[in-house]
Amino acid sequence: MNLGIEIGGTKLQIVTGDITGQITQRFRYAVDAEQGADGILAQIATTIRQLPEPPQAIGVGFGGPVDWQTGRIATSHQIGGWAGVDLTTWLQQQVPGAFVRVENDANVAALGETRQGVATGFSRVFYVTLGSGVGGGMVTDRQLYHGAMPGEAEIGHLWLVPPGETMPGQTVEQTVSGWAVDKQIRDLIPQLPNDSALKIAVQEAHAAGVVGKEARFLHPAYEASDPVARMLIEQIGSVLALGLSHVVHLFHPDAIVLGGGLSLIGEPLRAAVRQVLPRFVMNTFHPAPIVLLAKLGEDAVPVGALALVIDRT
Repeated sequence: MNLGIEIGGTKLQIVTGDITGQITQRFRYAVDAEQGADGILAQIATTIRQLPEPPQAIGVGFGGPVDWQTGRIATSHQIGGWAGVDLTTWLQQQVPGAFVRVENDANVAALGETRQGVATGFSRVFYVTLGSGVGGGMVTDRQLYHGAMPGEAEIGHLWLVPPGETMPGQTVEQTVSGWAVDKQIRDLIPQLPNDSALKIAVQEAHAAGVVGKEARFLHPAYEASDPVARMLIEQIGSVLALGLSHVVHLFHPDAIVLGGGLSLIGEPLRAAVRQVLPRFVMNTFHPAPIVLLAKLGEDAVPVGALALVIDRT
């Protein structure tokens, strides 16, 4: 039995898997930010003690920069107390003799979608996660690509507008991350007509005390023929395609997978990226890579975490 762990800013997922990497049991917990890293570690330790047998190997997808060679956490941008934690050693103390690998969660999700998700038939796959941040992972021949420490594939930090002496500039993450799109929608709402499907949905949520994650209303508003929703999706797709064009020129993957919460906009977003991407890619690299929607959902990181260690065991 192997163990796959996803450590995020809002949720902790722990799964057991068989020798093929299939999930056999799952545990899901909400993260209490006030308890910090110690609270998450305590929950992991408690869950491990509940297992019918100790795992032979443990794979981890962590929501933040990590040293994948040692398993030491650099930091978490959402949960305090993680900086400098040697997660590999800690897990080996919980399960003596277990093989442990710790990776950034975007890398792990890339591996999951390539091994068991939407991109199983491709040799070179780039995965971009569109969540509270924007991250990426590259898989070649079913193995993760690694650059020099401390990381690689940070597509969210590509500059769309370079910083200057008096201007802060703007990155992909600052433009098309979930929080950036949410803010853009909130700023637009007062300007929209009262019959706008997007405006009605957002105002109803706000009236119920739910502020945030406004991007989830883009798809239903698009289906209701809301022109602003269509405009925003096309705008997101265009910006994302510009960022991905750099990925194409650097790595020329066979397929690009769109994952993360914002990818739940679905086919309208995939189509917008696919339509614009060739415009930003030099003719020699045409046709541009196929653009796919991730299909594993919340299982992407746990499945990828199991895949991290399946070759070892």
